[in-house]
Amino acid sequence: MTTVRDIANKLEAYAPLRYQESYDNSGLLVGDPSATVTGVLLSIDCTEEVLEEAKEKGCNMVVSHHPLIFRGLKQLTGRNYVQRCVAYAIKNDIALYACHTNLDKMPNGVSFRLAQKLGLKKIQPLATEEETVYKLVTFVPNSHTEAVADALFKAGAGTIGEYDECSYRSSGNGTFKANNGCQPYCGTIGERHTEPEDRLEVIVKACDKNKAIKALVNAHPYETPAFDLFESKIGYSPVGLGCIGELEAEEDETDFLIRVKKLLGLGCIRHTALKGEKVRKVALCGGAGHEFLGLAEAMGADMYLTSDIKYHEFFDAGTKTVLADVGHFESEQFTKEIFYDVIYEKNSNFVIHKSEINTNPIKYL
Repeated sequence: MTTVRDIANKLEAYAPLRYQESYDNSGLLVGDPSATVTGVLLSIDCTEEVLEEAKEKGCNMVVSHHPLIFRGLKQLTGRNYVQRCVAYAIKNDIALYACHTNLDKMPNGVSFRLAQKLGLKKIQPLATEEETVYKLVTFVPNSHTEAVADALFKAGAGTIGEYDECSYRSSGNGTFKANNGCQPYCGTIGERHTEPEDRLEVIVKACDKNKAIKALVNAHPYETPAFDLFESKIGYSPVGLGCIGELEAEEDETDFLIRVKKLLGLGCIRHTALKGEKVRKVALCGGAGHEFLGLAEAMGADMYLTSDIKYHEFFDAGTKTVLADVGHFESEQFTKEIFYDVIYEKNSNFVIHKSEINTNPIKYL
């Protein structure tokens, strides 16, 4: 049987919680991790209407993009919709899970999905996030290099961007003297031994560090294997907010905006003055992303799509990039598709529903 924890593990394997912003509150917010899942309802927001829909459809887990609980709850008296939703979920045994800024940053996350819907190619992150990694260096007798490397790869080491099983190897000689009480793999106790060894180097993510060390120790033939860990920062991480890509063919600015409006079902698009140029390179950020306007301009974007732009922030747009506000909810509406793709299993023992409730609080007349 599938549990709430099983669903959470799938989502966190796709969008690890460590990538969420410091202000965020992604993860399991309400519910018993060991509870058996009867059904999952996918939504952008968690509202009272969404919870009622979940109950009607027999779903005891709601996965939303925006966290219901953003700040600490000091009371549970029903004075606002957050408190009422939490009380309703507890009373009806509905687990609440949120996957927010960690999903925003994924290579196939919120912004990338919108970019794909718009037909963009050569998509890359807009605001690339530095990631802490470790270089793990060990020394292995030639006969066991492949076995140790395989164990490290299975533990998650050796991944660089879209490549895995990456390593560097060089050959040399190692020396050691085994003292009384040792059980050396090779050599004689009390005598210095020289062994042909390979220096094996792999990159390890911070979250996989302990697992990689354990795998190394278990696979290494030496009683006490030698290894070093060097902390580093990488700038080639595919993780980051927003994205930028190119259209297959140039489009007229107005035609492109009309296409965006139709795709997202927008009541209107607020934008800066058109330049009278063709659109080829497009940057975007699902949700509120004004802070990345400068990056979009620096990377040569003809148009930057995001949301929640204030009046004075429109003045920040330069002379080469059209800034367009396409709505917060609208820019993230395809998130439910991502959730479905991550959670779906053929012949699973629970149902998955995409919420039919439009939780967008903004209406257009």
